[in-house]
Amino acid sequence: MSSRIALGTSREATQPDCINALVVEFICTFLFVFAGVGSAMAADKAGASTIVGLLFVGITHAFVVAVMIAAGFNISGGHLNPAVTLGLAIGGNITIIRSLLYWIIQCLASALACFLLTYVTGGLVTPIHSLPKGVDPLQGLVMEVILTFSLLFTIYTTIVDPKKGPLQSQGILLTGLVVGANIFAGGLFSGASMNPARSFGPALVSWNWTDHWVYWVGPLIGGALGGLICDNFFIVRSHVPLTRDDEAF
Repeated sequence: MSSRIALGTSREATQPDCINALVVEFICTFLFVFAGVGSAMAADKAGASTIVGLLFVGITHAFVVAVMIAAGFNISGGHLNPAVTLGLAIGGNITIIRSLLYWIIQCLASALACFLLTYVTGGLVTPIHSLPKGVDPLQGLVMEVILTFSLLFTIYTTIVDPKKGPLQSQGILLTGLVVGANIFAGGLFSGASMNPARSFGPALVSWNWTDHWVYWVGPLIGGALGGLICDNFFIVRSHVPLTRDDEAF
């Protein structure tokens, strides 16, 4: 297996293209979390049954993920998610330096979205991701690893793969659809976060960190495995992804 991880340089943070990417990533992540968490709050306020609420939240996430990836794709890549950023960094599609900046921006955007949701809803609590009764931390962790791996597998095989062919124009929509499908499959067991930033904002605003570590460790492991396996076994390249003055190791 070859490693394409690129460290990057400290100068990257001051480059115009990086600054533009950070601004766009902030906006897209903010709008994603605002709609995603807002849908969960709306379902709670409406007194929706568990299954109706799950469908409502899953469909909302599928739509908003696809739209926000499309909106940010040509500038920031539309990651919206530290686990996606990590998975793409392992394949050399983004430098480690820029990845860390993305993580900060994604978490800040999520926090701001949740603070504003609390304000505009008159003080409603932002629902957190936590494990339901009967699901232990290891079970929740494994669920999050698998669901996030599924997300990265979809991203790599339908968007990143240079030989994706007819899937090229469909990959962004398919990524949104797999997020919705994973919420349907795992929402009642782990919450189906797949995204540490998506879990961070509600936990911060509600100041409820119950099981929060699961929603960092699980998605990051799943994202890393997705990037490692897809890059080495599914993606065939004839060139090194990053060719600027980045350090590869």
